[in-house]
Amino acid sequence: MSRSGADLALLLLGGFRSLADAATHELAARGFEDFRPAHEFAMRAIAAGAGNASELGRRLSVTKQAAAKTIALLEQRGYIAREAQPGALRTRLRITAHGVELLRQGEAIFEDLRQRWEKRIGSADLEKLEALLTILVGPSPIQLDAPGRFATEPGEPG
Repeated sequence: MSRSGADLALLLLGGFRSLADAATHELAARGFEDFRPAHEFAMRAIAAGAGNASELGRRLSVTKQAAAKTIALLEQRGYIAREAQPGALRTRLRITAHGVELLRQGEAIFEDLRQRWEKRIGSADLEKLEALLTILVGPSPIQLDAPGRFATEPGEPG
């Protein structure tokens, strides 16, 4: 059965949603009930060097105000903290030990979910699926700006 291009896009999105929803549910069961997939993008951007709301907003393609709200939320929940920089007036964002543990647990959950898919379709088919998707989307399939990409018009800054 041949599917449309839109069907393909929805299947790919459905695969992402299936994994993300299962991971979110499992994280909640492990005590991280206040964490959502969008927070993952923000924390990864912070871990990669986004040290303030302006930088985080640029990396996520969202407004500085939206980034500041995300920062406040993650800071309130203990996943990130502000750290004074020697000789600078500004503070930088950093992932806390609690945040590192959350990311570690999330990675372990995704490994488990991958193994579940492997059991359902077999190692060879899963490896083939991953290889084909890598050919189609490249070795770095998503940038951290995914949360903001669909919230703006094409060509419009986040």
